[in-house]
Amino acid sequence: MSLKILILKPSSLGDVIQALPVLRLLKLHFRDAEIHWWIDSSLAPLMEGDPDLAGIVRFERKRWSSPANWPEMFRSIQWLRAQRFDWIIDLQGLLRSGVFGWLARRKFLIGLDNLREGNREGARLFYDLAVPTPKGTHAVDRYLSVLPPLGVPMNASFRWLPERPQVAAAVKAKWPELHAVSRWIAIQPGARWDTKRWPVENFTRLAGLLAQKYPGVRFAVFGGAGERQFGEIISSAAPERVLNLCGRTSLTEMIEWLRLCELMVTNDTGPMHVAAALGVPVIALFGPTDPRSTGPYGQLENVIRTGLACSPCFNSTCLWANPLECLIGIPPERVFEFAEKKLRK
Repeated sequence: MSLKILILKPSSLGDVIQALPVLRLLKLHFRDAEIHWWIDSSLAPLMEGDPDLAGIVRFERKRWSSPANWPEMFRSIQWLRAQRFDWIIDLQGLLRSGVFGWLARRKFLIGLDNLREGNREGARLFYDLAVPTPKGTHAVDRYLSVLPPLGVPMNASFRWLPERPQVAAAVKAKWPELHAVSRWIAIQPGARWDTKRWPVENFTRLAGLLAQKYPGVRFAVFGGAGERQFGEIISSAAPERVLNLCGRTSLTEMIEWLRLCELMVTNDTGPMHVAAALGVPVIALFGPTDPRSTGPYGQLENVIRTGLACSPCFNSTCLWANPLECLIGIPPERVFEFAEKKLRK
C-alpha cells in the first residue's frame, strides 16, 4: 500500500517555492506515494496540475477568519482526517499549521524546530518529531532537513519548476514581443515591505545604463497592480524598450515569463525565488533581511548589500538615523557592474 503524505506550506509565494524540493525528492524516492499540499487559495494556481501532486487542499485564510465560515473549515479538517495520511509534514511551523496538522493527522506529524518555524509560536508542541536546524540555515535547507529522518536521500536531481507548455504558449500569444526580441531583463521593483525596496529611481537609472550598453536588450517590469506606477517610472529610461507587466500577468504567466529572461534584478521578493528556482541569473538587492536565510538559493554570491551595522534588522519600518540607507546606499553603477558580468555580449 502506497504512502499518503500531506505537506503543510500555505504561504507565502517565496516560501512555497523554496519548499518545493521537499515534494520533488519525496516523489522521486516514493514513486507511488500520494502527496497532497495544503496551500493558501491565492497561491493554489501555483500547484494546480503539478505532476508530483495527487491533489491540493485549499486554505481559505480570508474566508475562515470569519466565524460564519468556520463550519466550512471544520468540514475541510474532517475530510483530511478521512484521508488517513501516513505522514503530515509541517513546513510552515506556525501555531495554525501545527494545530491544523494535529487535528488532521492519523499517524505521524513531523515539523521543524528553529526560531522561524516550530519554535516561534509553539507549533513544535504538536509534532511527533521536531527537527532542529542551526541559526543561519537557508530556508531551502531548513525545509529539506525533514527528509533524512523519513529515510529520503537528498542527492537526487530534480526539476524545481517544470514548464507548463500551455501557459508558455499563451504567454507568447498574449505578448508577441517575445517572438521579436530574444533578450529580456526582468526587473522587480516592488516588495511587501517598503524597507525592502531599492528606490525606483535607482532601477530607472540602472535600466538606462543597461539600455545604452546593450542595444538588443529589452526590460520586463514585474509586480502587482498596485506597483504599476513603478513600471511607468522605469519606462521613462527607455520608453520603447520597457514592457510594464505590473498587474498584467497571472502567477503562472509570471513564471513562464521569467523562464525566458536572461537576467533578473530584484528586491527580496517571491519572484526572486521563482527566478532562482528556474536557474535564471539573479541580482538581488538586500537591506533589512538576511540573504543567508532567504537569499536566492544557489546564487548568494549575486546578493548586493551595503554592509551597514544595522542590517539585517528584519524590520518593516526603518529606525536607522538615515532612513533606508541600507538600500539607498547601493548605487545603480554598482549593480550595473554586476549585471555586465552576467550578460552575454
